[in-house]
Amino acid sequence: MITSIFNKSKPINFVIVFFITLLAFLTARLGMPIELTASYIFKQIGLFLFCYMSILVVNFIVSKHSLTKKSNYEILLFSLFLLAINQTTTNTNILFSNFFILLALRRIISLRSFISPDKKLFDAAFWIGIATLFFFWSSLFFVLIFIALLLYTDNKVKHWIIPFVGILTVFIIAISVSVLVNGDFFSVFKSLPDVSYDFNNYNTAQFLIATTMLFSFGLWASLFYVKSLKGKKKAFRPSFKIVLFAVLIAFIIAVLAPNKTGAEFLFLFAPLAIIITNYIETIQEKWFREIFVLTLIIVPFILLFL
Repeated sequence: MITSIFNKSKPINFVIVFFITLLAFLTARLGMPIELTASYIFKQIGLFLFCYMSILVVNFIVSKHSLTKKSNYEILLFSLFLLAINQTTTNTNILFSNFFILLALRRIISLRSFISPDKKLFDAAFWIGIATLFFFWSSLFFVLIFIALLLYTDNKVKHWIIPFVGILTVFIIAISVSVLVNGDFFSVFKSLPDVSYDFNNYNTAQFLIATTMLFSFGLWASLFYVKSLKGKKKAFRPSFKIVLFAVLIAFIIAVLAPNKTGAEFLFLFAPLAIIITNYIETIQEKWFREIFVLTLIIVPFILLFL
């Protein structure tokens, strides 16, 4: 059965996820102009590797910080989300931005150990700063650093200042590079703080079904996720709460995104995959777990034909 395959971490799981991600990447480019040049091919290979590396980073975060029970459902779900809304693989800036946000999330959650917190806080802010260069609204994840400090009850003043130093470092480096390379101050910034509330692009069968799946399954799993927080070890609770706040921030980003192409949903995939995985692992009835996971698998493949 499908749940027995991903119930434990196995090498075959990463192979399956690799091909699902590849399918999402290729189908997203159907109908797009293709240039059979070396530069185009290498660019597409690079973008695909960023997609897959993002999944590997999610797996590292989950396994390193025990956010699930050592299953691989989170990487399966991430790849299926990519397949359901394959437009997430076409926006280069958001792909890069999300990758750096995942690196920041890794450092934020690792604050739990309070080993070298100064370095972790600087790194988290630095990665978020780089992500912001590619997509402005990813800057909202900067708030997650201070949420983490509150959850870990860190009262040291310097720890609240260090994130600003990290952001300022990125800003200074970006301005310097822009002046040296382009002769101006701001051309290095690839995204501006525009906002749009025009959701007409979502008025298609693919988006309606995909977003309904994401939000219905995500909301249902989140209710159990919140309920289960009291049962977690006290030292681990902040990490699980950070994931929950990451989902809320990602949802706000999707609402504010200036271009509603579907790519903006990418920020939701990692934390949502973790939350749904936690719910799947709590399902006692084997038949229900099979149906739940099978639905999440079948729907994205059906969407390929719409």
